[in-house]
Formats: sequence, structure tokens, C-alpha cells
Amino acid sequence: MRAFVAIRQLLTNPPIDRIAELQKEVRELKEYVEEVFTDYNDINEDTRMQLELINESLAELQAKKKLDERPRRPIGFVKPKDA
Repeated sequence: MRAFVAIRQLLTNPPIDRIAELQKEVRELKEYVEEVFTDYNDINEDTRMQLELINESLAELQAKKKLDERPRRPIGFVKPKDA
């Protein structure tokens, strides 16, 4: 009787193949890591582009500042210099 019960349990619940299960988990982890690194590289590329834009903007602001630093003519009444 016990033998028949054991056989029935084996048929309804086959033993799990541990090696196949581990291989599946490793494969899933590998895919996940590859996906994460792909996202990381995309972020790095986006960051590089943003830094380039920031550097260009800073260069434009520096050029504008140099133009703004020119001496201006005074506004209003200017007292003539005594010679």
C-alpha cells in the first residue's frame, strides 16, 4: 500500500530537477544584469549629452559676460573734467 501511495505522489508531484532550476535562475539573473548595464550605459550617454549642453551654455554666458564688461557711457549729466 505504501509503495502505491509513493508512486502516486511521484506521478502527481515529480521531483524538481535542481540543476535545471539553478540554470534557469542563473539565466534569469544574467538577463537582468545585462538589462541593468544596458540601462546604465543609456543613462551615461544621456548624462554626457547633458554635460555637453551645460558646457556650451557656460561658454555662451562667458562670451556674453565679456561683452557686458565693456565700459559704458554714463547716463545723465556728466560733469566736465577740469583741465
